[in-house]
Amino acid sequence: MPATTDFYTNKIAVVTGAGSGIGRAIAHLLSDAGAKVHCVDVNGSAAAAVAAGLKQGSAHTLDVTDARAFQLLADAIYAEDGRVDLLFNNAGIGHAALVTDTELGDWQRLLEVNVMGVVNGIHAFLPRLLAQPMGSHIVNTASGAGLLPHPRMAPYSASKHAVVGLSTSLAAELHGSKVKVTVLCPGVVNTDIARSTRMRGDTLSRQGQAMAYYEKNGASPEQVARDLLKDVRKGRLFCLTPRGQMGMGWLIYRVSPRVAMHLMRAQIGKVLGMR
Repeated sequence: MPATTDFYTNKIAVVTGAGSGIGRAIAHLLSDAGAKVHCVDVNGSAAAAVAAGLKQGSAHTLDVTDARAFQLLADAIYAEDGRVDLLFNNAGIGHAALVTDTELGDWQRLLEVNVMGVVNGIHAFLPRLLAQPMGSHIVNTASGAGLLPHPRMAPYSASKHAVVGLSTSLAAELHGSKVKVTVLCPGVVNTDIARSTRMRGDTLSRQGQAMAYYEKNGASPEQVARDLLKDVRKGRLFCLTPRGQMGMGWLIYRVSPRVAMHLMRAQIGKVLGMR
């Protein structure tokens, strides 16, 4: 990644959800570009495996819903390195089901991980980032589902819309400060999310089709990470990736929400093998 190598050299980065998927790809690309990466994941062994493959990496076991644990993580990293240049609030979980098939516990778990996990990261690190003499950057992972209507994914979409709203509002609030914000909105990505996503009702019976679709049509996590690090370097608020898929979808939705809803119903039908 020659275009971004100098920018990331000697940076101190914190990546949640670093044990797999996009988080793992981000950690490796940052390390290749010369950064020291704190790999954070609820699966401590997965975080350790990723950290072991980096030039400079350390592993931390953390449930992002635990605000106190996040504060302790920040304490430990600042005690070790004295600063954080890049905070990637990337950890998240999936959910696919009709709203009528979704249990209240599903809503609560989604919001705790996908929204409060980001909030807890910001709460633990932002005051310290603002106090640093050097600039820093917060990156929050949302989703294309945080920009476009996703039937059978309304609870997940709601959580990711919240991350988009939080990120854009935070960026406006921090304007003129030394802390920048980017929100990552990926489309279909070939990770284990289709396998690990909780599905209910008749959507559950289509999990195999969804996994096959993601494997065949999804962008690689490495492509997403490359696009993201380029946009962070350029100071962009939004990272829409894959570019063609997400950029076009977002444009259509802004021009005609009705057309976008029709297209997204068709898209979700393809993902789930529905005709």
